Amino acid sequence: MTVSVVFVHGIRTSATMWRSQLDYLAERGTPATAVDLPGHGTRMDEPFTLAEALRTIDGAVRAFEGPVLLVGHSMGGLLSTAYVGRDPAPPVAGFIGASCTALPRGAGLAAYRVLAGALNAMPDRGLWLSRQVLEATLPSETREDFGAGGFAMAAQDAALRSLAALDLPAAVRRIRIPLWFVNGQFDQLRTHETLFRRLAPRAEFLVVPRTSHLVTAMRPRVFNAVLELALATLETSS
Repeated sequence: MTVSVVFVHGIRTSATMWRSQLDYLAERGTPATAVDLPGHGTRMDEPFTLAEALRTIDGAVRAFEGPVLLVGHSMGGLLSTAYVGRDPAPPVAGFIGASCTALPRGAGLAAYRVLAGALNAMPDRGLWLSRQVLEATLPSETREDFGAGGFAMAAQDAALRSLAALDLPAAVRRIRIPLWFVNGQFDQLRTHETLFRRLAPRAEFLVVPRTSHLVTAMRPRVFNAVLELALATLETSS
């Protein structure tokens, strides 16, 4: 049976961050879509709300017939973890969470919100700095993808506040489908990886060497190999 793939982007970016993965799946003949969350990409003029973000993921998953592999990065990974861990379980056959083994609360979340506020206070809302970081860290083949849909600076604080409402430990405990967590070696969102390993003892945890938070774009071929692993697993069991 054909397995379809739904991609959910991280904070500030948009569906365009998944171009390398979408191209790979198109060559493979695998149906796939990448959503824009509220306040991001083509929906930049909408307010970000947790309810609408989860509705967006649910709508994309249910638009496909048959098994679906859900893939989320950073904020998209946190939201997708909460979605997959719902009771009753949604119609998802497998889940890849990239750069999202962290609990968005406490001092870490507060520091991120302060940083986001400082960027927004700059004359260009930190766009120059964001582009410099991408220039320094991403290969040329994926460098433009993160900003191609625009940078959702205005949605950052609302999105970060919303994430604090997620009960991720409870969600992870409820997940019974094949599960892969992928982190960069130097990813700042590995802060609760040990906890996630305890909560999901049957999950596979993959750490990609020489990468940081933007693991999907820093080494796209490696991430595509993880996609292939997950799809082969689901296709074999379908």
